[in-house]
Amino acid sequence: MQRERLGSRLGFILLSAGCAIGIGNVWKFPWMVGQYGGGAFVLFYAIFLIILGVPVMTMEFALGRASQKSPIDLYKPIEPKGSKWHIHGNAMLAGLILLMMFYTSVAGWMIKYFISTATGQLSGISDTAVNEKFTGMLGNPIEMMVFTFVIIILGFLVCSFSLQKGLERVSKVLMIALLVIMIGLAVYSMFLPGAGKGLKFYLVPDLSKMDTPSELINVISGAMQQAFFTLSLGIGSMAIFGSYIGKERSLMGESVNIAVLDTFVAVTSGLIIFPACFAFDVPVNNGPALIFMTLPRVFNNIPQPFGQIVGSFFFLFLFFAAFTTVIAVFQAIVACIMDKFGRSKKKTCLIGCITMMLLSLPCIFGFKYVNFDFLGESKTVLDIEDFLVSNLLLPIGAIIIVLFCTVKRYGWGFDNFRNEANAGKGLKIAKWMRPYFVYVLPVVVIAVFALSLLSFFKII
Repeated sequence: MQRERLGSRLGFILLSAGCAIGIGNVWKFPWMVGQYGGGAFVLFYAIFLIILGVPVMTMEFALGRASQKSPIDLYKPIEPKGSKWHIHGNAMLAGLILLMMFYTSVAGWMIKYFISTATGQLSGISDTAVNEKFTGMLGNPIEMMVFTFVIIILGFLVCSFSLQKGLERVSKVLMIALLVIMIGLAVYSMFLPGAGKGLKFYLVPDLSKMDTPSELINVISGAMQQAFFTLSLGIGSMAIFGSYIGKERSLMGESVNIAVLDTFVAVTSGLIIFPACFAFDVPVNNGPALIFMTLPRVFNNIPQPFGQIVGSFFFLFLFFAAFTTVIAVFQAIVACIMDKFGRSKKKTCLIGCITMMLLSLPCIFGFKYVNFDFLGESKTVLDIEDFLVSNLLLPIGAIIIVLFCTVKRYGWGFDNFRNEANAGKGLKIAKWMRPYFVYVLPVVVIAVFALSLLSFFKII
């Protein structure tokens, strides 16, 4: 089958950015900033995004463009004969599927909260009632199943069309709408009375938050992990889009553009949340509950009906961010199955839709019926699935990709990678960067893996 192509450079950038921009930017990033002391965390996050995220993303794009294959067959055309790098292709497909097994459920929460906010169900209720709304949703698997299935059906429906008419066109509309809504909400939030304290907390690094070695390690390791995981590197979700583009533009320049857009969304989400929290004296260190249990209280403090309108647009923005990731990852899964079994796109999407509905059920019903005693703490199915993807498959996959692109004797080698990445106009990988790519970058990626495990198991 002839390889599909994206219709424009803008489509490639927005589609790749849409895959990177998701719940990690607008949900995880703000609550991590709140827990790790504000501006200091943001500073380290930006540093690690440059020295870690951009190089690994460039490698994924290079592998995709050089091989012209989906993640499952990514290594086969370019690996040395007799080597076994292609085994990682199966792990990447497993990672993509496992990610969607819980990510689609969380995306469904965004639809639920958009409807609840737009219809006034969260307006004028007490803080306790706000909290009960979230726990009540998690305890209602039938309701969650409906919203999750809506996400899955819409996602595969978009992917069932041609690349340009389906995924590229929808991603352009969603991403532009997302950016417009974000900017509008940020401007509104920053001009609230008392918002200045929130801006100071968010943008001015407070080094007193890192007085002790343990505090310093926690901030640095948290920022390093977030910079890495926000781009979803290591399971081929970026490589697939590299296979859909030509050699007109160099890949490091495109990676920088996508990283900048990804960072803009994450930073702007903080500009929405922290000024509003400080303006209405709402805690910012509530962790993962920040979006669902804390922000509705902020919207209730805004004079109505403006609070309801602002809240509705905020959760609509969250839905757009989540859905762009869903359709991008679904496209990677569909491409893998088509490459592996040679089926038509529509038949693959139908089979994928039904399969993903079934695979999402453990996460949905797990909140009410299944809990694991893990290291003395109660963990849900979502927690376990997230651990497998975020703490194992992503960093291990990135380590394999980095080694494949830098080890000459047994892998693809730095020269081959650099030649592919530098093809076309734009920012190039210079020769003086070789020592960093070959010797430093693998150590940094392995450090992310080690720190993520140490943090998860509460050793640090």
